[in-house]
Amino acid sequence: MIHELRIYRCVPGRLPALLKRFETITLKLWDKHGIRQAGFWTVAVGESNQDLYYLLAWESLAEREQKWTRFTTDPEWLAARAETEKDGQIVANVSNALLQPTAFSSVK
Repeated sequence: MIHELRIYRCVPGRLPALLKRFETITLKLWDKHGIRQAGFWTVAVGESNQDLYYLLAWESLAEREQKWTRFTTDPEWLAARAETEKDGQIVANVSNALLQPTAFSSVK
C-alpha cells in the first residue's frame, strides 16, 4: 500500500470553495475512477488555516498513474473545475509526496 499526501494551499479566502468542490463534485468523480481517499484535514493550529491536507491510498504506482490520469483528463472533471473557478483561482499551489510505511507503522 502506498499513501499519497497532497497539500492544497488555497488563494486567501478560497478554502470554503475548495471544500465545497471536494464534497459535491470531486469525491463523486473519484468514486467513478476508483480513487480511494484515506482522510481529509484542515489546519486547526499551525502555519496556515488556508490549507487542505488529504491522503489517497494506492495499491501501486501503476494504479496511481492509471487512475489519476483518467481522473485529471475526464471531461466532466475539466468542466466542473472550470465552472468552480469562474470567480477566480481556488488553489494557489499543490504539493504531494508518495509515502511508504515503515516496518513499525500501524498503517501498512
